[in-house]
This record gives sequence, structure tokens and C-alpha cells, in this order.
Amino acid sequence: MNCVVLRFDIRYPWVCGYLPAVQEPWLHLELLQWSILAVAAVVIGVSKTGIPGLGILAVTLVALVLPARQSTGMILPMLIAGDVCAVGYYRLHASWKYILRLAPWAVVGVSIGTVALGRLNDVQIRPLIGGIVLAIVIGNFWLTYLPGVRGRLTQSYALAVGVGILAGFTTMVSNAAGPIMVIYLLAMGLPKNNFLGTSAWYFFLLNLFKVPFSAGLGLITWPSLALNAILLPGILLGAWMGVRFAKRMPEKTFAIVAQVLAAAAAAKLLFG
Repeated sequence: MNCVVLRFDIRYPWVCGYLPAVQEPWLHLELLQWSILAVAAVVIGVSKTGIPGLGILAVTLVALVLPARQSTGMILPMLIAGDVCAVGYYRLHASWKYILRLAPWAVVGVSIGTVALGRLNDVQIRPLIGGIVLAIVIGNFWLTYLPGVRGRLTQSYALAVGVGILAGFTTMVSNAAGPIMVIYLLAMGLPKNNFLGTSAWYFFLLNLFKVPFSAGLGLITWPSLALNAILLPGILLGAWMGVRFAKRMPEKTFAIVAQVLAAAAAAKLLFG
């Protein structure tokens, strides 16, 4: 058993103690890469507590530093840390009927996504997710002018099934379910704090459910958890910033910003 001193090379695991030294060369990071990951950590915190839809930027930043598969597993504990911050602050604002309606189908989507990870590559997955999100964004914009149809959709169980499966699938294969949930919860007409509280609890539970699958695929390792621990202060700082952004942002502006960021995320996934 060795205790390895961490500098800029974290090929070896450590978490406040003595753990087996296991090499993973993809965690050999330079200063610029550390900087990018630090920005991603702050963005995750902000997106969880204040500006939904921004999280896709963090996913993109991490993918710039780490290989696609490893980045999916590495960012998951960071998202959970952000979820904990959001749940802690907005815990009383969740609309549980939407969470319970989506949760069983999200489980189905995660299962499908786990299988897809072993059979599809990024080139195939990213445009697929981008197209789905963009279609949802356009549909939500269209429904704005059809209040009668929107009212019926909010009670539609079929819509919840579809969104639940899509969210579970996309979060498993690329941690990109944020835009889908943004548009769905906006379509449900949730006020800002209820939106953030519902989203916080939903993703907290869903991301916890994903952990055994990601670990089983070898995407979460001791070295990746070491990196997560180092980046935790950035997530906490971002969460603090997000709460303050949310307090100062009017409801209408909040909805517009969320939709614009969701559309931008979809375009990024669709067109690279």
C-alpha cells in the first residue's frame, strides 16, 4: 500500500488515506487542463442552483480534457455534488408528482443507455441527442401559442413516459439530459423555485441510480474520484453563485435564459 503525493500528475488514487496505487495515464493533467476542469466545476454548481441548461457547457469542457468515455464517468460525481447543493437549498420547493411520474421511465432510459454505451460511439450518439433536444425546444416554443394544447400535454402520461425514457437515456450516454428536463419542466409551467427544486431532486436521485452502472463500465475509478475531490471547491463556489443569480433573475427572464441555453446545447450536440 502506497500513499502517493499528488501534484499535477494524478495517475494514482488517493482520498485522504492509503489506497492501492493504480495507474491511469489519462489522468496525467497539465495546468491548462486543470484550469478547464476548474471552470467546468464552477459551471456545474451554477447550473444546479441558478441557471438550468448551463450544465451542458461543463460536459463539453470536461470532454475537451478527457477521452469521451472517461469524461462521462468522471463528471458524474461532480454532478451529484452539485445536486446535493441544489437539494439542500431548494429541498422544500420540489413538485414530487412530476418526479414520480418520470422516475420509473428514467430507469428504463438509463438501462437502454447502458447498453448503448457498449455499442454506439460519440459520433452516432451526439447528433441523435442534439436532434431530440432541438425538437423539444421547437415544440415548446410552438406550444407557447397553443395554451389549450399545452394544458392537455401537462396531464399527458404518454409525454411523461417519453420524456422519462429520453432523459434517462441521454443522461447515461452523455450527461446531456439537462436540456430535455429544462423544456419539460417549463412546459409544465413551474415557477422558478419549484422548477429548480424539482430538477434538483430528480437529477440527484437519477444520478445516484447511475453510479453502479458507470462503475460497472469502468467509468468511475479511484483516480477519477481523486480528481472529483480536488474540484469540489469549484462546485461549491458555483452553487453559491447560482443561488444569487436565481434570486436576482425575474421569472420571465429565467424561462427565456433556460430555453436559449437548451437550444444552444442542442445545436452544439447536433452540429458539433
